[in-house]
Amino acid sequence: MFSCAGIDVSKDNLEIRINPQDVGASYPNTAAGFVALIDWLQLYNVRRVLLEATGGYERKAMKALQIAGFEVLRINPCRAKDFAKAMGYHAKTDPIDARLLAEFAAVIKDSDSQITSPEQDNLRALVQQREHFVQQQSDDMRRIKTASADLVIPLLQSHIDYLNQALKSIEKLIRQQAKDLDSDKIARLCSVKGIGLVTAASLMAYLPELGEVGRHEIAALAGIAPYNDDSGTHEGVRHIGGGRFAARRAMYMACWVVIRRQPEFKARYQALRQKGKCAKVALIACMRVLLIRLNAMIREKTEWREQAA
Repeated sequence: MFSCAGIDVSKDNLEIRINPQDVGASYPNTAAGFVALIDWLQLYNVRRVLLEATGGYERKAMKALQIAGFEVLRINPCRAKDFAKAMGYHAKTDPIDARLLAEFAAVIKDSDSQITSPEQDNLRALVQQREHFVQQQSDDMRRIKTASADLVIPLLQSHIDYLNQALKSIEKLIRQQAKDLDSDKIARLCSVKGIGLVTAASLMAYLPELGEVGRHEIAALAGIAPYNDDSGTHEGVRHIGGGRFAARRAMYMACWVVIRRQPEFKARYQALRQKGKCAKVALIACMRVLLIRLNAMIREKTEWREQAA
């Protein structure tokens, strides 16, 4: 019988607990700490490790554990909090959190154990940095309009100009990194009317499973799969939930462009609106169809085929 481990991650430390032995340890969140942690876990025949997404502090530990052959699960902290409530945990300390995650690891089914390549890590970092630059630019443009003193306007404009140049530079890096990762995939995605370099790179960064899984799984990963809400004779409204917000956000704006530029999607969107669906419901439905078709195109290595409206 194999054991499960839960790791409470902080900036400096890793607090670990193993289930069912209920033994714990603490190691520094450093490369040397990862080596010692892996040796210790192997003593207890640990196969599965569960940790929370902790603002990026968990990434290096996660990668080290994956390379060492562990099945690594990374979950949203909200799920761990809900599990704690269900199990009757009220106190909160690092050892308690680690024990909770170890118990959760024994019953959880989904996995985020895919090992990413250095090229995938680099592309994801570039895409995220571009998003930070875009956000800063938007913030400064808004601050110019509400500036209380004219003296700060040239400073804000100077920063905006700098960000414009930075965005051009980072987009060149994104294009090259995406080609290095998978030149065929980036070319196929960019061939679709309405999908540009940034959207294609974002899908490759946030959905590396694109083209490798089925239609239902890819929709669930992006958080645009509809879920039932039925009980007895009650049939509730279908709704989406979970998934990767960054991937869903990348698809959101791209789908608006696809609807404008491709008659098939425009007709689909308008038909849903005429049936009384609100704009966002109609858009999500179109996003789901678009993503499923992109997934099939990448998996089967075919060209994008525009269909009649």
